[in-house]
Amino acid sequence: MTTSPDTPLFLKALAGETTARPPVWFMRQAGRYLPEYRALRATTPGFIEFCHDPEKAAEATLQPMRRFGFDAAIVFADILLIPRALGQDVWFEAGEGPRLGEMPSVEAMRDKAEGAGEALKSIGQTLSLVREQLDPSKALIGFAGAPWTVATYMLDG
Repeated sequence: MTTSPDTPLFLKALAGETTARPPVWFMRQAGRYLPEYRALRATTPGFIEFCHDPEKAAEATLQPMRRFGFDAAIVFADILLIPRALGQDVWFEAGEGPRLGEMPSVEAMRDKAEGAGEALKSIGQTLSLVREQLDPSKALIGFAGAPWTVATYMLDG
């Protein structure tokens, strides 16, 4: 990767460049420890619905950047949006975490897979909103669940 003076510190470090300091970010940097996140989260009853609201997910992504000035933002989303897009019921039990319904048949998931892009378009919209608002000197990190991890959730519910 060729970098320029405008390349974010995070990306320079990933490219193997020597940097004045290591980039700073941490996983799950948006979340319940932030009072502003708790206030925003209270505006939407369901967690999945919150993740699928591009404006709210973008705001949740940007909150820790405003508060701490990390070198990279991590998009606010959840790996369980994929099973939901494939037709599996996904919900969150208060104080317990995610729950998944019975795994759909392979045929049913294959049928749903053709429309998964449409079912997940809110993530792309969130990324666009964040990039528009994020300081250009900051990187934007996306993430995905590895097939094994997602399959484990889908099978174990």
